[in-house]
Amino acid sequence: MTTESTAAETSAPVTAKSPRALAWQRRRHSAARFWKQYRTHRAGVFGLAALALFALIALTAPLTVGSDVQSVTNAPGDPMESPSSAFPLGTDQFGRNLLGLVVWGARVSLLVGLLAAVLSVAIGALIGITAGHFRGWYATVMMRITDWFLVMPTLVLAIALATVMSRSLGTIILAIGVTTWPTTARLVRAQTLAVESRPYIERSKALGGGHWHIMSRHVLPNVMPLVLAQTTLIISSAILAEATLAFLGLGDPTVVSWGGLLQDAREAGAVSAGKWWYLVPPGVAIAVVALAFTLCGRAVESVLNPKLGVAR
Repeated sequence: MTTESTAAETSAPVTAKSPRALAWQRRRHSAARFWKQYRTHRAGVFGLAALALFALIALTAPLTVGSDVQSVTNAPGDPMESPSSAFPLGTDQFGRNLLGLVVWGARVSLLVGLLAAVLSVAIGALIGITAGHFRGWYATVMMRITDWFLVMPTLVLAIALATVMSRSLGTIILAIGVTTWPTTARLVRAQTLAVESRPYIERSKALGGGHWHIMSRHVLPNVMPLVLAQTTLIISSAILAEATLAFLGLGDPTVVSWGGLLQDAREAGAVSAGKWWYLVPPGVAIAVVALAFTLCGRAVESVLNPKLGVAR
């Protein structure tokens, strides 16, 4: 009896996994392999830890400092007080707590940087993939437009857009996004050309695969690692651009951001008056977040393309 049951169990067919389950299993293995390699980059891990800390600070700002920290009428201190036990980073020109303002400003600066980078990469990836796939006159026109944006100063174009449009966060995001995509477009187009030269693309065309099928099922998955790495690198540039536009007075005056705090410090004469506590905290926050995103981007680039030889 035991022998028969054992033989029956041995001869029972193994249930095959569905294609969806196999796809998710491969994705989990790829993610685990990516994280294992990413952890070997000490600079990347440091950058990721710094970003996680800033994200936690930004998300918990309503609980830790409250939205009333932006109020000018209910400011708890005197204008431009030096750091003390009551105000660890001092106060601004209205008597508001600078520590609370820096914490609250992280929400706006990180949000604008992320959304502007996503918009920039989306435009660049779309133009790069389509120009690499269709080629001909379409690719020529798109690449000439890309070259024009590359030679034009990005900051000047962003300032021009922010000047003619209404002063809001949406304007800042749009101004940064539509002026920083050319680098991504050229990188993605080069990768698209490399992917479409592979034999399986020819087989897909021979089997009747259309343009959308080839671009979405074959090209896009192969360029996504490059897009991901480019996104992490562009976020730091977007945060710096937002700070620059806000410092020039082109940001939304109704919200608190790190660049806006620097603009307020300049208008209040903090530089000439030697009120260093008004300038240093937002400036250091911008520098640390930009550096953290750059470190993460370089680590991601090194993991996805080991030939780059990025230092660990």
